Amino acid sequence: MKKKIIAGVVVIAALVLAESSMVITEQNEYSLVRQFGKVGRVIEEAGVSMKIPFIQTVSTLPKQNLLYDLVPSDVITQDKKTMISDSYVIWRISDPLKFAQTLNSSISNAESRINTSVYNATKNVISSMPQDEVISGRDGLLAEKVMEGIGNNLSQYGIEVVVFEIKKLDLPNDNKEAVYERMISERNNIAATYTAEGNSEAKVIRNTTDKEVAIQLSEAEKQAEILKAEGEAEYMRILAEAYSDEEKTDFYSFVRSLDALKASMTGEDKTLVLPEDSPIAQIFRYD
Repeated sequence: MKKKIIAGVVVIAALVLAESSMVITEQNEYSLVRQFGKVGRVIEEAGVSMKIPFIQTVSTLPKQNLLYDLVPSDVITQDKKTMISDSYVIWRISDPLKFAQTLNSSISNAESRINTSVYNATKNVISSMPQDEVISGRDGLLAEKVMEGIGNNLSQYGIEVVVFEIKKLDLPNDNKEAVYERMISERNNIAATYTAEGNSEAKVIRNTTDKEVAIQLSEAEKQAEILKAEGEAEYMRILAEAYSDEEKTDFYSFVRSLDALKASMTGEDKTLVLPEDSPIAQIFRYD
């Protein structure tokens, strides 16, 4: 009976010893093995590891990305205008050993450091820009500059900021309407300037085009007159050549007289009275 009891105690002791010797690390966490309170080893891969029972202890830190929502705060622009910045960051523990040593493995301590670093970077960036640029750049450019400002400030704590985003960058209620009206007025002035410049350029183009068209028309009319004169000269030359002898001349006179008679017979009255010596009357005479 004693042997069974002793055997049972030994088995239980062995199980307790084995359990206290194992370290089970999950996929989404780091395991920190401490000896007398000091971190001696960091286990980053998921699985089962061993430690010295009763002497070494284990604590864990999150391995996945974490969200920290900053408290909305006032910031001052370069032109001394107050704005309200409301932002958040996604961060992760990049160096668990450094994180444990500098921040005592505390997530709240880490968020405090993040809050200070991000606020200072946001304040520095916005204070270097006039309010109009801050408002127009809040969709992307501003976040990029703040990320540059954060830089390596948090790496000394084993922290990496993965994403910084501005949820809202707004004006205080007491001067929001006045600022928007001023911005609208400035944009209208810019638009009017562009419109005036466009109209002026359009007028120059129209004047230049009209001048070119007038020159081309004048040149075309000149060429037309030259061609017309050359055609008439060629016509007269052909006629002169065709009727160069007396018989052809008489025939030509006869045809021209008929044309003249036809042109004169207009209206309802077809009676034509001609003197005897008229060229037209001569064509009806047979001597």
